[in-house]
Amino acid sequence: MLMNTHEARLDALRKELKARGLDGFVIPISDEHMSEYVGGYAQRLAWLTGFGGSAATAVVLADKAAIFVDGRYTLQVRDQVDGRLYDYCSVPETSAAKWLGENAPEGGRIGYDAWLHGKPWVSAASVALGTRSATLVAVESNPIDAVWNDRPAPSLAPAQVHLLEHAGVASEAKRAAVAEWLTDKKLDAAVVSALDSIAWLLNIRGDDVERTPVALSFVVAHADGTAELFIAEEKVTPGLRAHLGNAVKISPREAFVPALSALSGKSVAVDPDRAVQAIFAALEQAGAKVVEAMDPTVLPKACKNPVEQAGHRAAQARDGAAMVRFLHWLSIEGPKGEVTEISAAEKLHQCRRDTGDLRDLSFDTISGAGPNGAIVHYRVSEETNRSLEPGSVYLVDSGGQYPDGTTDITRTVWIGPGDAPTEVKDRFTRVLKGHISLARISFPKGTAGSHLDTLARMHLWAAGLDYAHGTGHGVGSFLSVHEGPQRIAKSRGGQAGTDQELLAGMFLSNEPGYYKTGAYGIRIENLVLVEPRKVDGAEGEYFGFETLTYCPIERILVDCSLLTREEVEWWNDYHARVLDVVGPQLEGAAKVWLEAQCMPL
Repeated sequence: MLMNTHEARLDALRKELKARGLDGFVIPISDEHMSEYVGGYAQRLAWLTGFGGSAATAVVLADKAAIFVDGRYTLQVRDQVDGRLYDYCSVPETSAAKWLGENAPEGGRIGYDAWLHGKPWVSAASVALGTRSATLVAVESNPIDAVWNDRPAPSLAPAQVHLLEHAGVASEAKRAAVAEWLTDKKLDAAVVSALDSIAWLLNIRGDDVERTPVALSFVVAHADGTAELFIAEEKVTPGLRAHLGNAVKISPREAFVPALSALSGKSVAVDPDRAVQAIFAALEQAGAKVVEAMDPTVLPKACKNPVEQAGHRAAQARDGAAMVRFLHWLSIEGPKGEVTEISAAEKLHQCRRDTGDLRDLSFDTISGAGPNGAIVHYRVSEETNRSLEPGSVYLVDSGGQYPDGTTDITRTVWIGPGDAPTEVKDRFTRVLKGHISLARISFPKGTAGSHLDTLARMHLWAAGLDYAHGTGHGVGSFLSVHEGPQRIAKSRGGQAGTDQELLAGMFLSNEPGYYKTGAYGIRIENLVLVEPRKVDGAEGEYFGFETLTYCPIERILVDCSLLTREEVEWWNDYHARVLDVVGPQLEGAAKVWLEAQCMPL
């Protein structure tokens, strides 16, 4: 039934493309803001294919189709997308642009929605299609919308003020810094279209995208410190108007494109990695001088101020207590064989709600029992829901959105009774050693995330093992759980963020893993803060990581014979800190359980 539905939708799209004189169409997971997580109205790829992950692109031609995912979704895409309808393609080994260059019909017209693709992709796809004398055609309206009869409307939830006690810096000061940046570069304005950038710049939040507290809108910031916010009128409250003041003009969302046209003759900064092709096209058509530059809010947003850092520590302490209550419950209920992936995720959600400060989860909880844990970004459903079987591995990756911070933590748990197999303990300990190596490192100013990635993998590599995802991503402050530009990952093909210098105040994850297809998955994830580090005799500036996540790591899975003295010291120091931070928030059996988990190795 499910596959028949998606086959019918694919057929309807092909008929629509034929009626428009198009030989193909490209469907990304994206919205008008180049978001990673998008509102229901923009879930076109999920509607068409059934894929439920957060990163993928599909290409539909008259006689074939393909879906492109990275290593996080290699298994998931095969479970959710019909292989009779779509070829499975791995990124970065190939790409939608490269595939089009090999499969598009000679002289064909391939459609794309300029409001969903960035300029670099459009350039790459145009070059690839040129080898087949085919052309890339920007559609006036998305053909999927024409056949998606019950497509939901964009959210009209009111935008909210993000209080200064959490933001740390007033919007006026942030806009003044952007204005200074524009003046220094002799620019008149900057288009800010990434939703988390807008939220940070104006100190606003929203409920328009699940798991990410942002409000659908656009901003044009000017060199005089003023700005114009383009947002649906239904979302504007008197409190929002008062918060923004007279220096921020509020206009309807549909006035955004006409406002771009009004920038004729002006020098305008636009970020090619965060703004869609349609914005570039509108400005160029208007006669504006477009200057490609990183969104001026990105680095200041990434480098958290002292108030944001303190808020994050408070959120982590609160979240750590919720995690411990959950893990204590799981230690009792898991071995009974009655807990399922869904019931475990629901219990963890309740533990976070019980803190009284939870606004949302920061992403859908990855609750993977046994072989489902090997699916890196697994998303449990009624169809895939498994029981946590005694004598098996359970992986849970989760996080919360709190007004003072965004959390993200992964713990891998042995569901007893009995001891874990030697292989599982070996793999877990190698992942742990990589995690500790990254947590302990000191590094000189100028170091990028790609320079550190090997530290997390080397103990797996020594056994001929690896994992197909990055080691660390940036994290926002009551914003996106995946925030750029910083990340820790292999540097391949100029991947975004891998060459970004790590700067003081940046939040990142530290999450090496190992996945045995059809058997189990292992990941250990804490969040860390880049901080200045004093190194005796250092020649120059050095940094290190402050670990921010407070929750015990599964000690029964550790093979202590594989740990060095320094690694054991790190483990003992970390768990002593967990007990200091989380212990006072607990009482009774949960506190006794925590004390046992935090005993020195």
